[in-house]
Amino acid sequence: MSATAPTPLKFLHPGWFSIVMGLAGLSLAWHSASGALGEWATAVALTVGAVAAGVFVALLLGSAVRWQRHPDAVAEDLRHPVRHAFVAALPVSALLLATWLQAMGLALPLAHALWWIGSIAQLGVTVWALGRWLAPTVAHAPDAQSLWNAVTPVLYIPVVGNVVAPLAGVGFGHPVWSAVHMGVGVFFWPVVFTLLVARRLAHGPIPPRLHPTWFISLAPAAVIGLCTLRYELPPLLTTMVWGMGLFILLWVGTQARRFFAQPFALPFWAVSFPLAAFSSLSLRLAQGLALPVLQVAALALLALTSVVIAALVLATVKGLREGTLLAPEPVAPLVPASP
Repeated sequence: MSATAPTPLKFLHPGWFSIVMGLAGLSLAWHSASGALGEWATAVALTVGAVAAGVFVALLLGSAVRWQRHPDAVAEDLRHPVRHAFVAALPVSALLLATWLQAMGLALPLAHALWWIGSIAQLGVTVWALGRWLAPTVAHAPDAQSLWNAVTPVLYIPVVGNVVAPLAGVGFGHPVWSAVHMGVGVFFWPVVFTLLVARRLAHGPIPPRLHPTWFISLAPAAVIGLCTLRYELPPLLTTMVWGMGLFILLWVGTQARRFFAQPFALPFWAVSFPLAAFSSLSLRLAQGLALPVLQVAALALLALTSVVIAALVLATVKGLREGTLLAPEPVAPLVPASP
């Protein structure tokens, strides 16, 4: 093989950590169901979380080798208007795995250390990602337009992803520092949402390849709702946030057939963590409010989420075997806004 020939490792961009987010989120959702389903739900949570941890380690090792062998590809990811935001998927994955370890009562010192690493890294990535908004640009220049190109639902991960920190941080005895993270995420949630709507109305839709990422819009409400439970805030507040999440799920879900009518690609994993997080919130809220109807609906949503993620895993394995995933991404044309 020639030195200039492309290798799959070259295309292992940070977006692959969204798989860890989805699997870790699913494990936490099954753990939330243990009160209703018993020990076998805990066993599923343990198994799925172990798979998520294994994928996380494999991706870390692969990313380290990629950094050494393909530094230009890494630099391109950091400059890319969309892929740069996926860098935050790494610290968010670490925070979720720390939450899973804490929930399972496993390797708590390791989980605590992993939480601190994820916490500091997430805050740093947030500052770095938002720093692009203040970078000098020239009006009507390509750099100015690239700022709008960067406004996609993926932006929720580095900006609003801070709300994941309290899920384990409160249990580790860091409620104040976790609240700092939560404050950042809660503040920027409506900011990012407003930017997304403005980009859609004034600058046209995002590329079709990224359409599935609209499901990330569900994640902030789901995780913030879980945080209100961790801080033991009034149940009415949690219910209000759950209602916002339900609306977003229905709103985005009406477009699911169109979003997923294209060939499978890594952005399909954007549906996994939001569905899993909303399943967790629904299960915990149903238990807290003692609402049997909500519990049945939550268990049905958990079953749906499990089927969806299982399908994503199978499609990913197939894509890796056929060589359609770790390959150059097709260049999507930018659709101009209607006059």
